[in-house]
Amino acid sequence: MGREAKKTQITVPKASKRIVKMYDTIKVSDLAQQLGVKANELIKKLMVNGVMANINSSLDYDTATLIASEYNFETQLIKRSVEDLIKAATFGNLEAEKKTRPPVVTVMGHVDHGKTTLLDAIRHANVAKKEAGGITQHIGAYKVQLPDKSYITFIDTPGHEAFTAMRERGAHVTDIVILVVAADDGVMPQTIEALNHAKAANVPIVVALNKIDRPNANPDKIKQQLAEHELVPEDWGGDTIYCEVSALQGKGIDNLLEQVRLVAEIQELKANPERSAQGVIIESRLEKGLGPVATLLVQEGYLEQGQPIVSGEVSGRVRVMKDDQGKKVKKAYPGDPVEVVGFEEPPEAGDAFYVCKTEEQAREIAELVKEQKEQEQQKPQKVSLEELFSKIKSGDVQELPVVLKADVSGSLEAVKVLFNKVSTDEVKIRVVHAGVGAISKSDILLASTAKGLVIGFNVRADSMAQSLAKEKGVEIKTYTVVYQLMDDIKKALSGLLKPEFVEKELGKAEVREVFSVPKVGNVAGCFVTEGKIQRGSKVRLVRDGKVVYEGQLGSLRRFKDDVKEVAQGYECGIGIENYNDIKPGDVIESFIMEEVQREL
Repeated sequence: MGREAKKTQITVPKASKRIVKMYDTIKVSDLAQQLGVKANELIKKLMVNGVMANINSSLDYDTATLIASEYNFETQLIKRSVEDLIKAATFGNLEAEKKTRPPVVTVMGHVDHGKTTLLDAIRHANVAKKEAGGITQHIGAYKVQLPDKSYITFIDTPGHEAFTAMRERGAHVTDIVILVVAADDGVMPQTIEALNHAKAANVPIVVALNKIDRPNANPDKIKQQLAEHELVPEDWGGDTIYCEVSALQGKGIDNLLEQVRLVAEIQELKANPERSAQGVIIESRLEKGLGPVATLLVQEGYLEQGQPIVSGEVSGRVRVMKDDQGKKVKKAYPGDPVEVVGFEEPPEAGDAFYVCKTEEQAREIAELVKEQKEQEQQKPQKVSLEELFSKIKSGDVQELPVVLKADVSGSLEAVKVLFNKVSTDEVKIRVVHAGVGAISKSDILLASTAKGLVIGFNVRADSMAQSLAKEKGVEIKTYTVVYQLMDDIKKALSGLLKPEFVEKELGKAEVREVFSVPKVGNVAGCFVTEGKIQRGSKVRLVRDGKVVYEGQLGSLRRFKDDVKEVAQGYECGIGIENYNDIKPGDVIESFIMEEVQREL
């Protein structure tokens, strides 16, 4: 008997989708690689379709989709994020042990209380004489060596507005603030403003009582004034360090630096020096013969001459790098302030910078940031009184941040007292800054950073403040009658209160008979005696006037149909979720919990 021939089965593999993955655009060379064709062939195909391109040209999504379809490929759009691109461009030893870095200290204070002279004394270099009228004209960053060979980096700002502008851009630059107050003058409105900006940054404050050598110096008076603003000295039982100094005579400088070093030690400031650098732009300018020059503060990693770099919408390559003494350097580490030449345009102060593996990556990040900014500008987010209650949360306590300005100090104090009266443990008004006088640019910046609003009592905003408020989307509310002000605030705080849930009764049904349904359990045959029984509602089972069970309505039927509700006078079948002990004569009450907004 002949052997039967064995049939061989051939399995044809299922055709998998052939996909080209791309961002909003794709280079001709990259598309050719994904399609598996030569670049020249692809360029010819593009020409046939009326697209003139070379190997480095970028194609948009629609063009790439059209060309890919001719090769039986589909295109898949990948959404890029700036964070993903930065992560891909990062290099170096990301897991290296973090090492102690120098603290970054910002010096703030009233305009003529010796801020720059103090920094001058610290650096042993006369900066004030180079500056017009002795007023600081730009932000500078300087590194100072202490006797124990450790370093402190100082940032000298032209005012608290610049400090807050950098914070508003998301830059966490400062570790410690030195608040300079003249011991012979006292706390000025600008001192309070600087103090509020420093407190908003949530960093430790060291008070430098300057001009202590003056005959009319009164440090205790200053301490008393600042204690009223929560800066209670250590010798009074508080936790704020006060240092008495004379910037002109160089007295007390060593003690001030030692105190700053101790505060920094408590913070345990560390950074990884072995990864690619990132940090913050302190200032930037155009310089004749050099082009864009930027002062950078390195916060993580190492910055090296020749590296590709990006900050916001601007990319470039580090061509020249100088330290704070003007000496050319090849490398900079965490805590180092350096001047860099090589950006295509001056980057924005306060923007973060990142070193990338390639210039192409740096350009790609800059382009995406630009695209996102353009999209963001088309839909400005307004910080208004009406919207604040839904946006502002701080843990379990919810707050309404306010910058308060009034015509006189009496009005200011009166409004603050009223604010305290309407505030509760659950919701409260946080006065970020309070001052006398017209609403200024500084107030708008502070409100924008705090995601709050500006309230003016008997004062108006100047034109520059109005223009900035419009740009930042900050609402300015002005009042002349205190009751109107309090009515609006009460409404806003009522919105911040967590809503109450109130029971709303829907109807009642009497159980006439109980049926046992396989795989379901007991179902009550009922007659609706009041209102209606609604699917999805909560139910209460009442027997002899006592509540036996409370839970969720499981099923609601009329004959064989599931229904949404059954009105009074009709029969229905009711099932209670996870409960079977139902008896004839029981009453089923249907109810829902409604959210009700509370009022103060």
